[in-house]
Amino acid sequence: MSNSIESVLVETRVFPPPASAVQGATISGMDAYRALVAQAERDPNAFWARLAREHLQWTKPFTQVLDESKAPFYRWFGDGELNVSANCLEAQIAQGKGDKVAIIFEADDGKVDKITYSQLLVRVSRFANGLKSLGYKLGDRAIIYMPMSIEAVVAMQACARLGVIHSVVFGGFSAKSLQERIVDVGASLVITADEQMRGGKAIALKPAVEEALAMGGCEAVRRVVVYKRTGAKVDWTEGRDLWMHDVEAGQPDVCTPTPVNAEHPLFILYTSGSTGKPKGVQHSSAGYLLWSALTVKWTFDSRDSDVFWCTADVGWVTGHTYITYGPLACGLTQVMFEGVPTYPDSGRFWDMIARHKVSVFYTAPTAIRSLIKACEGNPKTHPRNYALDCLRIIGSVGEPINPEAWMWYYKNVGRERCPIVDTWWQTETGGHMITPLPGATPLKPGSCTLPLPGISAAIVDETGEDVPSGSGGFLVMKRPWPAMIRTIWGDPDRFIKSYFPPELKGYYLAGDGAQRDADGYFWIMGRIDDVLNVSGHRLGTMEVESALVAHEMVAEAAVVGRPDDTTGEAVVAFVVLKRSRPEGDEAKAIAQQLRDWVAKEIGPIAKPRDIRFGDNLPKTRSGKIMRRLLRVVAKGETITQDVSTLENPAILEQLSKSL
Repeated sequence: MSNSIESVLVETRVFPPPASAVQGATISGMDAYRALVAQAERDPNAFWARLAREHLQWTKPFTQVLDESKAPFYRWFGDGELNVSANCLEAQIAQGKGDKVAIIFEADDGKVDKITYSQLLVRVSRFANGLKSLGYKLGDRAIIYMPMSIEAVVAMQACARLGVIHSVVFGGFSAKSLQERIVDVGASLVITADEQMRGGKAIALKPAVEEALAMGGCEAVRRVVVYKRTGAKVDWTEGRDLWMHDVEAGQPDVCTPTPVNAEHPLFILYTSGSTGKPKGVQHSSAGYLLWSALTVKWTFDSRDSDVFWCTADVGWVTGHTYITYGPLACGLTQVMFEGVPTYPDSGRFWDMIARHKVSVFYTAPTAIRSLIKACEGNPKTHPRNYALDCLRIIGSVGEPINPEAWMWYYKNVGRERCPIVDTWWQTETGGHMITPLPGATPLKPGSCTLPLPGISAAIVDETGEDVPSGSGGFLVMKRPWPAMIRTIWGDPDRFIKSYFPPELKGYYLAGDGAQRDADGYFWIMGRIDDVLNVSGHRLGTMEVESALVAHEMVAEAAVVGRPDDTTGEAVVAFVVLKRSRPEGDEAKAIAQQLRDWVAKEIGPIAKPRDIRFGDNLPKTRSGKIMRRLLRVVAKGETITQDVSTLENPAILEQLSKSL
């Protein structure tokens, strides 16, 4: 990557935080933000030690803050001990929140269940005791392959309670993907369900486990525990398979939490879209939990009265940090949802916000963009038709949000009074890194704005030297932070090669291209391999996508590059319109309109060589656009990768046709 991305995003719209957000905020005003940043820079160890003592309960207090002796294998609070589950449950009950609702669970069919902190502790304790009676203990590994459910949280928390290291596999992954993870992590326990429900359809889970175990290499698995979600008939192996309710039955309501070392792995989560051997990101117990709680308090300005809703699946890191651990460690009431945003219609999100009085809403740009298109087609489901006055803060996660999608979200969902927290972070970072603070940061549509206190984000060139504002480069973190990835499970060499390349002075390499504007705000330009080189000009795919989505006809766009003998790379755009998919001469005419639009917005060099229209884009069931598949399609190659995680695999054939 060159140390300059020549076309710079320019955004003149700035939205100061409303007075209602500033008043009483955890971090109120930019002076308060700057004071925390200064504290962290002045004495990082004192800063992190204070926060760890204030926000976590320790069974054995730490005396050492950061151990850098084996960098980049950093250790935080390394001589301390605690239990993550106890911090999420007993700690809240001790503050008088036992009768407070912890989770409002809404199933795909609309059925609602609620569970209080005291009730959740009993469920977690019974299940943990059941697992203990089966011989599971500190250091064992469990694969969790479950639908969105209270039971999934119970399973994760029960593992944390015993010091069993969990690895959650998203319920949309194939049997082969599941088998690879079982083998890599050395799991002796699999926790799954008979089926999951999505959009009115039952999707089998237990059969995928059977298939995975039959592939070989899974001999360490002693037990398969099954949550009875639908009651569907499943194959059963006596002596190995157990129903989850039977594991819990008759167990004591109290399970003494197992104290673990601060650095004990809480979980291993495999990064999606990796090629070759799965890459298991290993997170610690104390540092990860600290950052989970802090970012809930800072980024979402969490208050006891909040009803928090993160729409992610627990199979992804967002569901770990902002469903299973962060909100519970802060004693919040949260909504958890099994279904999809378009079932029974595309007003589902807005209806749920209104019914459950959600005050903090956190979702993905892909969901927002798809709902923009959906309510064009069905105006009854437009957010303006729902009572969303309960909302206080709205957030975005998963990938950069296009400025025009940001504006739609701000106007139609937030009603121009809710700050948008556009959060940049990764599986590897454990929690938010660069994000606005709702009571402090002036907002710019499309920018994740400024790093959180204690996070030393920078943009550098190939030699690790800082680049000037307005120039693009590698996004790095110059100093370690408590929630950072500890290693790649079983592959320390790959960890160093992937995240700490020697030419970057020991900085953590995020893998994203970025630039800073004159105000110091960060703009994420896409993955490093998504920065295109067109005739020697560097173009971020994100800015081309933003330009396309800013056109009044476009609902969603994804941009990739393909090799070109003349220009080095050619820009290929996959576009979803707000109307039906055009064909023939009409499609060619609209494509030309969009090329001219991009030329006007960015410059002629950014004009897509090829524009293809689709009814939608290839996405995982969590809403992430699979750009690696689009790169294969753009090259005209045959797709050989596993596409079982796609919500809509048939769309690839539609998008493979050039105009």
